[in-house]
Amino acid sequence: MAGLFDKQAEIYADARPTYPREWYQKLAALTPRQALAWDVGTGNGQAALGVAEHYQQVIATDVSESQLNYAIPHPRVQYMHTPPSISDDELLATVGGENSVDLITVAQAIHWFELPKFYSLLNRVLRKPEGVIAVWGYQAIQVSPTFDPILKKFLDATLPYWNPNVRYVFDQYKTLPFPFESVGLGSEGNPVALDIPTEVSFEGILGILRSWSAVAMAKEQGVELLSEGVVREFERAWGDTKLVRNVVYKAFMLAGKVKK
Repeated sequence: MAGLFDKQAEIYADARPTYPREWYQKLAALTPRQALAWDVGTGNGQAALGVAEHYQQVIATDVSESQLNYAIPHPRVQYMHTPPSISDDELLATVGGENSVDLITVAQAIHWFELPKFYSLLNRVLRKPEGVIAVWGYQAIQVSPTFDPILKKFLDATLPYWNPNVRYVFDQYKTLPFPFESVGLGSEGNPVALDIPTEVSFEGILGILRSWSAVAMAKEQGVELLSEGVVREFERAWGDTKLVRNVVYKAFMLAGKVKK
């Protein structure tokens, strides 16, 4: 999936929500040690920054150099480009070696991974028996009873342009293979439901929609999903375009340990 978000890296960085601080507190409480964490598919580092509030060092990796160009600096976060050509042994050395990582996080990205390969590497790098892997994503955005049906209609129009891997997101990770021992934050087939409350402007919500990979894919095929007519329909449903609204991203999480 390298390069999927390269062309819209700046839009993607601006459009992603900030994950609640309580999530990181819960995850840190699950690992006796807070020495080293690895944020995989870090993008612009949103999750890495939250993890860094609790861990001494965070290795934040991504296959996209364009995404990393927008990464937010932090003294405890080390960003690294990991191209698809990198070998497992090279990647293992990059993040700290065998049995070294206390927490692995994957925010809104694991559905792009080659799961058997990633899980094999994870089993090598995660500290045992107490190391934790946590993955999360989000799908729906709740705005208002007037806006939400328009947003649903737009989502339906994007469906032919999504990569098949996004089915895991549409299923809210309920069908995502996750062969790990539960630590009380969801389990395979049963992710925990979470909310991400935030404030968004009208331009912000358009930025979120423009950042969708399906919107970019449609445009490459000559289809403008966010046409002037569609934007006007969103405007009417939003109300005053200067209005900043409280919205809720509907999120889901799975966390676990390597099985004994």
